[in-house]
Amino acid sequence: MSDQQGDPRHLETLDRDLARYSNLELATAYVSRPMIGPGIALVFIVLAGLCAAMFLGQANNSMIVIVAACFGAYMALNIGANDVANNMGPAVGANALTMGGAIAIAAIFESAGALIAGGDVVSTIAKGIIAPESMGDAATFIWAMMAALLSAALWVNLATWVGAPVSTTHSVVGGVMGAGIASAGLAAVSWSTMSAIAASWVISPVLGGVIAALFLWLIKARIIYQDDKIAAARKWVPVLVGIMAGAFAAYLALKGLKRIIRIDMPTALAIGAAVGIGVWLIMIPTIRKQSIGLENRNKSLKVLFGIPLVVSAALLSFAHGANDVANAVGPLAAIVQASASGDFTSSISIPFWVMIIGAFGISFGLFLFGPKLIRMVGSQITKLNPMRAYCVALSAAITVIVASWLGLPVSSTHIAVGGVFGVGFFREWDTERRIRRARLAMPERRQYSSEERRRRKLVRRSHFMTIIAAWVITVPAAAILSGVIFWLISMVAG
Repeated sequence: MSDQQGDPRHLETLDRDLARYSNLELATAYVSRPMIGPGIALVFIVLAGLCAAMFLGQANNSMIVIVAACFGAYMALNIGANDVANNMGPAVGANALTMGGAIAIAAIFESAGALIAGGDVVSTIAKGIIAPESMGDAATFIWAMMAALLSAALWVNLATWVGAPVSTTHSVVGGVMGAGIASAGLAAVSWSTMSAIAASWVISPVLGGVIAALFLWLIKARIIYQDDKIAAARKWVPVLVGIMAGAFAAYLALKGLKRIIRIDMPTALAIGAAVGIGVWLIMIPTIRKQSIGLENRNKSLKVLFGIPLVVSAALLSFAHGANDVANAVGPLAAIVQASASGDFTSSISIPFWVMIIGAFGISFGLFLFGPKLIRMVGSQITKLNPMRAYCVALSAAITVIVASWLGLPVSSTHIAVGGVFGVGFFREWDTERRIRRARLAMPERRQYSSEERRRRKLVRRSHFMTIIAAWVITVPAAAILSGVIFWLISMVAG
């Protein structure tokens, strides 16, 4: 036996076996890695159900609410995976933030926004899309809300898998509409509300894109194309940061702090103006000090926009958490109230434990599945630098304020992605304009063929078409899915 153990051939066989086990271990780790995210997500969904069970005890319909809590957790995970990319994508694409830093900041500020400023009283059914009286009884209402929640979550999950940033608000709207039609017919739908939402499909991205393009034009004309770029930056960067601070102050006063204090539009604008002027005055010496020793080149300008861009991304995340957490937990809160009291026609207050499911679900979804969409928004539509990304963030805040003033329901997803498109298309136009000028000034220079110029387009057309298609079919797809799910639930429950 000892001779066999000392035999070199035996040792070689043992080494080969160990190598095989080592390779098997590596292969197992490689294969299982894609399953880690879904596994953690599944654990979170189960914990959300247990949380609901703990708070409800032996209450009536507790099993229905536990299932609904699982659906709400699933929706929150999908919002984190898809929607949050719009706030962080530009900063990551511009290399102002690493992926890890973006996820950490977004998780903190999304949760803070949801728990501190979220949970405003949600109107009876997703902002007046369906007349609740048409539902007949509480059981039908509960099935409709469950169908809406599950269909919206499934649709956003599919969009994330495809790599299309879609509106979670519109997904919920489609889900509620589909379940409402399936339960009470076409007459139950408020078609005036739906037409306003349909109009926002066009208005949101166009407005976001135009505002982002205008700010990029301002930066190019007043800073980048100037002979002394640093002197121009010292003058204009404080102005731009002041505009951003004022816009966000007004945005948060108007949209993000409803739960704490109600502020009307004139007061919000006055707060924004005061904050903007204060920040502008503070930034004048700050930018002057920061710009000392910088070279007179475009690369130096990126330094001056880095910190404002990170701050704007954090504030966008706070505002998003405050506003969009209701997409995950609004229908769940409606189910909780209808199950507990049988009342489904009055306004719905969101319980704190439901808010926690929404806040933590968004953070987990971002952490586990967010990088794919962050890369898409940040770098795969068009190339971003800190100046371009700053224009996108600024346009998002201003567009929401303008839309609120006009009374238009808008999607933060459409605005942010529209801003990215606006920046990209403006760069294409500006590049073409400069090529034409150069051709007139120096006709002997090499000219690009039409094929080569098509290849040099600065916005990827394939991503553009995928995203637009996903936006157009979000409401009808979620509505059809919700109607089918409602029918299946009714069959099982009946």
